[in-house]
Amino acid sequence: QVQLVESGGGLVRAGDSLRLSCAASRRPFSTYAMGWYRQAPGKEREFVGAFNWSYGNTYYADFVKGRFTISIDNAKTIYLQMNSLKPEDTAVYYCAADPSGTGFEYWGQGTQVTVSS
Repeated sequence: QVQLVESGGGLVRAGDSLRLSCAASRRPFSTYAMGWYRQAPGKEREFVGAFNWSYGNTYYADFVKGRFTISIDNAKTIYLQMNSLKPEDTAVYYCAADPSGTGFEYWGQGTQVTVSS
């Protein structure tokens, strides 16, 4: 159904910034929320942040602490601006979409973010 495509990952140094983008291959589409998850080697996928259209706001995991910012454009492309990156931010970052408020069920292929010290 909906295909999500992430871009913007790469290899950076600690303290650098990256901006990830996620675009849907089919627009428009019904969306309750769109967000970002990440998964480091040997760890489970964890929530990073999301935008909820019903409430019209963003919400983040505690570890973000002001470093990351999610934004949305009119075409429902979601962005993740990551500043002050740390080595522990190294992970594959996934875009996700919740079409009906029941949970994230559409996932992108992931984009690798590697932060060296």
